[in-house]
Amino acid sequence: MFRRLARPKIGAIAAVCVLLTAAGAYAYWTQGGSGAGSAVTGTNEAVTINQTSVVAGLYPGGPPQPISGDFTNGNDSAVHVASVTVAFGSLEGSPAGCSSADYQINNATATVNAQIPSGDPVGSWSGPSIQMLNSGSDQNGCKNATINLSFTST
Repeated sequence: MFRRLARPKIGAIAAVCVLLTAAGAYAYWTQGGSGAGSAVTGTNEAVTINQTSVVAGLYPGGPPQPISGDFTNGNDSAVHVASVTVAFGSLEGSPAGCSSADYQINNATATVNAQIPSGDPVGSWSGPSIQMLNSGSDQNGCKNATINLSFTST
């Protein structure tokens, strides 16, 4: 009986030795290293500021009419707009005797302070208004005038 038990032990020991030898065959070397790479940031294009309010029928001494709008953001991501400022551009269709001095822009800077998402139309702004002043003299030169406005944002 002693001989029968010894042979399985020898076989088991041999199997363990084979497994240890096989595990040693999968050993590897380690080594540190270094390298370099880079990343580049993009840029963005300016948003377009649109006027959505319709301002018509201004007359000398009349009430202010609101100016408001939205944005076109052609960028792939949102951009921050702090404010929109309204200014006089040019006058069209009016004979001599009419100028931007006949008009007043009230609260010319609208606070936006928002992330404007990509798209068209997106976001909004409001606050400024325009009115025609009463100069106390003949302002017929301003009849049918078109007051072009310009918008800038920060």
